[in-house]
Amino acid sequence: MNASDAPLAVRARAAFLRACRLDVETRKPGNVSVASAGHGMTSAQFIASAETAAAGLFAPHARVGARILDAVRRTSDAVGCNTNLGIVLLAAPLCAALDSFGASASVDAARWHRATERVLAELDIDDARLAYRAIALANPGGLGDAPEQSVHAPPTVNLRAAMMLAADRDSIARQYENGFADVFGAADPVTPSTEHRAMLDAYLMFLSGWPDSHIVRKAGAAVAQSVTRDAARHRANWRMAGSPAESPALDGWDAELKARGINPGTSADLAVAALFVALAVSPMNA
Repeated sequence: MNASDAPLAVRARAAFLRACRLDVETRKPGNVSVASAGHGMTSAQFIASAETAAAGLFAPHARVGARILDAVRRTSDAVGCNTNLGIVLLAAPLCAALDSFGASASVDAARWHRATERVLAELDIDDARLAYRAIALANPGGLGDAPEQSVHAPPTVNLRAAMMLAADRDSIARQYENGFADVFGAADPVTPSTEHRAMLDAYLMFLSGWPDSHIVRKAGAAVAQSVTRDAARHRANWRMAGSPAESPALDGWDAELKARGINPGTSADLAVAALFVALAVSPMNA
């Protein structure tokens, strides 16, 4: 059976797992990869996290909040640290949106985008309550601490409304506000021969587009803005050189960022979500 003949749930799950593997197979400056560990974590932990989180994310017809909490619990049990909260927060609405398609359906990005927007419009306070529990369990430094709707208190609004309160300071929350416009906007077609370059390009695009939320929380806005400027320069030079698979300049920047303890984790999470969509709608999977 060809990949395109498999049930949609199987195709989508395979695309998600492939995107997560690309996240660590691709050497992205500042992030953990197979070639370059860092920040006290290894690529094996990220791969194990993806495989165990997928069971929660792809639970048929589950609420978004339930998918988030189940995936985070499974990840915590598997690796004992927060490796994928951002990925889970992004993937859960995308996975829920696929439930509206038939098992044998092909999926194009525009249709999936519309379905995701409907899922976001239907989020309720129970989704918020479960997502808050997941964020508290993952315990990411600074995420969820806010003057309004802190995850350390019961929510009084639905999950989308809570995310909208944080959208101006968190790029993942902004996807809940703008209907995942940034994710779908970066989900360009990929083939097996271009998927690593596509992952790196999406990552550098997000990192150069606005300050990385994770860096802002950990190191402050000034440091995050300087990394964004550096990312724009590195991306331009890399693309001008033909987007090579090997880049000494990017490898050097990777070492520099890790030496400074700087991890552009939010940009990586957004890139994984974009590649998840791109791989799922590619001709060989759609």
